This record gives sequence, C-alpha cells and structure tokens, in this order.
Amino acid sequence: MTDPVTQWRERAGGAVLLDGFHALKHALRFGAEVPVAVTTDRRAALALAGELAGDVRDALDALLTEVPQETYASLVTRPHPTGVAALAVRPPREANLRALAHMPRTAPIVVLDNPRNLGNAGAVIRLAAGFGATGVVTTGTLDPWHPTVVRGGAGLHFATAVERLEAKELPAGPLFALDPEGDDIRGTKLPDDAVLAFGSERSGLSAELRARADHLLALPMRPQVSSYNLATSVAMTLYHWSATGGAPTAS
Repeated sequence: MTDPVTQWRERAGGAVLLDGFHALKHALRFGAEVPVAVTTDRRAALALAGELAGDVRDALDALLTEVPQETYASLVTRPHPTGVAALAVRPPREANLRALAHMPRTAPIVVLDNPRNLGNAGAVIRLAAGFGATGVVTTGTLDPWHPTVVRGGAGLHFATAVERLEAKELPAGPLFALDPEGDDIRGTKLPDDAVLAFGSERSGLSAELRARADHLLALPMRPQVSSYNLATSVAMTLYHWSATGGAPTAS
C-alpha cells in the first residue's frame, strides 16, 4: 500500500483540499472521491465521527491514517483545529455544466457576479448546499474552487454544482438580479428554475448582467443602511424562495 504522505504529495497539485473534519465529513456524505486522508489523532477523529457523523464513521475508519503533527503541518497551509485533512477529486466540469443546464430544474441557481471575497464565496456555497440549490456560478476572476473558498464552504462544494462561467454562458431560466432599485422581493414568488444573481461586494451588479436581468428585486432594508453582506443577501433570497414553496425536503 502506498504511503499516505507519498500519495498526498503525488496528488496535491490537482486535488481539492478538504481542510478539517467537517469538510471531509460533508464531502463523503455527498459522494466525493477521497483517495487520501490524514489526522494527527485518529482516535479523536473517529470519536468525533461517532458523535456528529455516524453515517460516515465507517468510511472514515477505513480512510484515515494517523501522522505526526509535524507531518500534518507540512501538508496543509493552515492547520485545522480538528487535525484532519484530506484530498478529494474535483468533479468533472462537464458533469457540473450538465447539472446546471438540466431542465426542468427543481431549485434555483445562484450567480455571484464578479465576487471579490473568497470567504464570502465559500459561505454562499454552504448556504446553497443547505437550501438544495442546483448550483453556484461565479463570473469574473475568482476561482470558486480555491482552497479558501472550499474551507469556507465546509466541503459542501460536492453537494451542489460549482463552476465559473462568463455572463453570456449562464444557464437558461428567468434571471432575477438583486439590486437596491428593484421591486421589493416580498411581492415576488421565485420559481424553481430561477437564476438568482448577486453583484460584487464593492461595485454591485455589472452592467452586462443588469441589462440581461428579467427582473430586478430588492431586499427589505431600513433607510440609511447601505447594504447587506453578500452571504446574508443570498440567505435571505433563498429563504424567500423556500418559504414560498421551494423548501428542501427531509431525507
């Protein structure tokens, strides 16, 4: 059997870093291919699995290899408090594009128009996964699979389709763009096939996406409050969709 550290170094260049126990737990739950996983304390990691993630404990038992703290620290840039890290195979772009393009859709797609903050993008992906959104698309230069984004998303990139596209390549569906000058969202029922677009944290919607929007919607906001955090705006919008009939189903 190949030494896990050797496996790690061979695969690290093209793999997705799962940083921490919860990222690994989520990735396994949603079918990620994880060729190597390490921990500084195997017993503690399996105890945590028994407490919080019994459904994947056996998979973790078979996968986790204990390594010294120094070895673990040499494999990751920012050691996680849980002392767990793994490498996963990124889903094929073609498969994600098929999922995004598939119609009819049963849940919206979230579009982040030229986002700037890696942590915000990760938080949005986590939200989208929680609400059962079809996917998260980014435009612009930010890589939605950057390690910091994956860390912010707690491994839930594997629970929804995450890709970067140009604005002209967005999936079909009615485009609802969030904008302070739009109509109050509380008067609109968002359809399941909606494409929900959110502007950059600094400059808002791009002119291209604003011009393409079928509907401009505004979130309720007290006068003199200038804006919400990007992830907060996405959460409010997805909650509005779910509260009007699109709530995720329990399994």
